[in-house]
Amino acid sequence: MPFTKILRYVAVAALGLCVNASVEAQQSQQTQHAQQAVKAAAKRTKPPRVTFHPGLEPRAISLLKGTCARLAAANTMTFTAVVSYESPSRVGPPLVYSTRSEVIMQRPDKLKVVTSGDGLPSEFYYDGKSMMAFAPTENLLAVADAPPTIDRTLEAAYNSAAIYFPFSDVIVADPYKDIADGLKVAFYIGQSNVVGNTTTDMIAYVTGGVFVQMWIGAQDKLPRRIDAVYLDDPAGLRHVLDLSDWRLDAAIPADDFALTKAGDAPHIAFARPDLNDAPAMAPPPRMKQPKTQ
Repeated sequence: MPFTKILRYVAVAALGLCVNASVEAQQSQQTQHAQQAVKAAAKRTKPPRVTFHPGLEPRAISLLKGTCARLAAANTMTFTAVVSYESPSRVGPPLVYSTRSEVIMQRPDKLKVVTSGDGLPSEFYYDGKSMMAFAPTENLLAVADAPPTIDRTLEAAYNSAAIYFPFSDVIVADPYKDIADGLKVAFYIGQSNVVGNTTTDMIAYVTGGVFVQMWIGAQDKLPRRIDAVYLDDPAGLRHVLDLSDWRLDAAIPADDFALTKAGDAPHIAFARPDLNDAPAMAPPPRMKQPKTQ
């Protein structure tokens, strides 16, 4: 091939390379412009970040005071409490245990709690003078003298025998006082038409190191669900209390508070059990004890 043709061939090839490089550069520049345009549009349409400032919202406090006042004003009450609580498992994710308690209360000195569910059933009776814990499966009975009020008896039952009811704040004489003592945050969430088969108002609050979400009946002002997480619990385990079958200020026969089926059950000490024998039934960590009125 003549030298001039070789030069002409090389020049044409070089020109082709330059053209391709120019086209690629233009395409890359167009792509960068398109990406920048997309980012700019996204930035313009991105909603402003909302910072939540915790405090005590008046609407949440009003709802909380309303349900507490409704409970405190009742001379008698009966309800069903279903408690579901998480407990660590050997493989990691928590297991869920549940209990069901039928509760009958008359102020100031009558209480009956019959509990069944995951674990051994138990019964608790208080008649103003003595408190009794009955284990029907083992047919064992523990009896002890009791203070003259429900509030003080709840405290004595926990201190002496580790008997704890997750719904204690519902039946004490002044439910709001026990909550307000450590109340730090309270806010309104919205309404639900699912919980309790009725319309409820949802609120959340932090008190005594516990984060609580509560569903309150929009019409009757009664609590229908209470969901609690202990802030110092690294696992964030949940404790859920569902409340139903409410009856307030209904006449309750005196016999309803009497333990009649214990018969000749052997008596045992009214004392704290070995919690290691039944870890699933232990009270939650750093629980809030009922306060003496």
